[in-house]
Amino acid sequence: MKQKSKPVLPDPLALGKAAEEAVEQAVEKAGEMASEMAAGVGEAWKVFSGLQIPVQSWAQLQADYVKQASALWNEAVTQKPAEAAPKLKDRRFADPSWTSNPASSFTAQLYLLNAQTLNRMAEQVQGDEKTRARIRFAVQQMIDAAAPSNFLALNPEAQQLALQTQGESIAKGMQLLLADIQRGHVSQTDERAFEVGKNVATTAGDVVFENEFFQLIEYKPLTKQVHERPFLMVPPCINKFYILDLQPENSLIRYAVEQGHRTFVVSWRNPDESCVHWTWDDYVEGAAIQAIQVVQEITGSEQINTLGFCVGGTILATALGVLAARGEQPAASVTLLTTLIDFASNGVLDLFVDEQSVKLRDMTLGPDAPKGPGLLKGQELATTFSFLRPNDLVWNYVVGNYLKGEAPPAFDLLYWNGDSTNMPGPMYCWYLRHTYLQNELKLPGRLTVCGEKLDLGKIQAPVYIYGSREDHIVPWDAAYRSTQVFKGEKRFVLGASGHIAGVINPPAKGKRSHWIGKTAALPADHNKWFEGAVEHPGSWWTDWSNWLGQHAGESKPAPKAPGNRKYKAIEPAPGRYVKQKA
Repeated sequence: MKQKSKPVLPDPLALGKAAEEAVEQAVEKAGEMASEMAAGVGEAWKVFSGLQIPVQSWAQLQADYVKQASALWNEAVTQKPAEAAPKLKDRRFADPSWTSNPASSFTAQLYLLNAQTLNRMAEQVQGDEKTRARIRFAVQQMIDAAAPSNFLALNPEAQQLALQTQGESIAKGMQLLLADIQRGHVSQTDERAFEVGKNVATTAGDVVFENEFFQLIEYKPLTKQVHERPFLMVPPCINKFYILDLQPENSLIRYAVEQGHRTFVVSWRNPDESCVHWTWDDYVEGAAIQAIQVVQEITGSEQINTLGFCVGGTILATALGVLAARGEQPAASVTLLTTLIDFASNGVLDLFVDEQSVKLRDMTLGPDAPKGPGLLKGQELATTFSFLRPNDLVWNYVVGNYLKGEAPPAFDLLYWNGDSTNMPGPMYCWYLRHTYLQNELKLPGRLTVCGEKLDLGKIQAPVYIYGSREDHIVPWDAAYRSTQVFKGEKRFVLGASGHIAGVINPPAKGKRSHWIGKTAALPADHNKWFEGAVEHPGSWWTDWSNWLGQHAGESKPAPKAPGNRKYKAIEPAPGRYVKQKA
């Protein structure tokens, strides 16, 4: 029987120029990632020296630190060799190797004490709330990056693994590092395990329309009868649409088709250098409104049900507002999933937005930039979002991939997360200024979009608004504020978990829970709504499906072919656009 050969261990004296180049590339990449994050928090550090901590608070911090550090040291020096140190609650130090080694245990405990003290210092800084929030964020980034678990010399778990494998884990870690340098990002999953159209985005359908902005997919019915009103989904343009169609068992698209809805989905084009001039108006008129009109023409239905997810919901609401200004009400219903309409307070993302940062984007990417408009690269967006949860989405993989030599497992959600998309500078700059910075979308008549004065209150369709309780991209109170913008019938439902896991929660899994108000009342204060809400086990999908069915009309025989005489099938789903890489 042929034995499996072990990887050849690298000889430090023989790596020569190749090793030097690899290290240089690794350092350069780390520098790029640090620079990207520093752009968002740099202003906080500039003003840090001008901020003060009250003398009394500073004295208390010092006294507490000296007391706790002394106790930690005394405990370490009096601990008997056979005694195990107390188990640490932080999951980064959960492996027994951290407590069985006195030096490692002391290092981890001292790090946690330092982290606690730095966070307390950040809390005590005097200044305006946004600056204080930036300080807290920057301090937390520094704390997370400095964890001893991130360094081979301080990580006993990685060291033991290297000894047990006779260095094989280090060799594999080096190989994974070099591969990620070539990819340009830290791998979060085995990217070779998935292929769009083969084992993700597999729901059967056809592309029935395309222009330079998007492809429109019509999905093959799975029921003999369908509702008379078709259903259009507008996913976020900063991600690929197949978050709604990862696998058959967790596909919101397939679920809608199974409920008898004639389902259409916008698949955005991944912008390249030829698209740098695209504007917000282009996305609204050339994509969202165009998609609505094509669905109307194909199905012969004047009214359609609509859904927008995240930025897709913001684009959809804008499009319906433009159409309302033109005297058109094409939506029989609107579903908004983790969508921002009122941008008054948006959690950690607000830290990156002020007049200076928006002007910088205008001057580098915007329509009037000295060198012309540019692209916001998908990897920059992906890196920024990853560093909003660095321990889960960055350092966890640095340790696993490079220090332990453990290739990340195949996970469809993380594959999608790494399949990044670009954004045209003019569109992005408009969005940044008029929503996050100036919060004008909710104000009647303040914005002109596609030549029309925008008033979202003129949208007459009933609206189903969903927020995720632990969402760090669209905090649930921000999603809830949409209830105060729309004037017609509204329903708000709160789901458990985060921005993606809360949304992609199929009923068959029996996971998580959701909250529904006891009454239809939607007070301005989200906390008052929550006080009167009832928690229900399982997915919110069933509640939404029942609500959507009430607006879908009568049943009729399902179409035998996609499109119609004017709009013929162009290619099978998921189409070409979704396969374009950033």
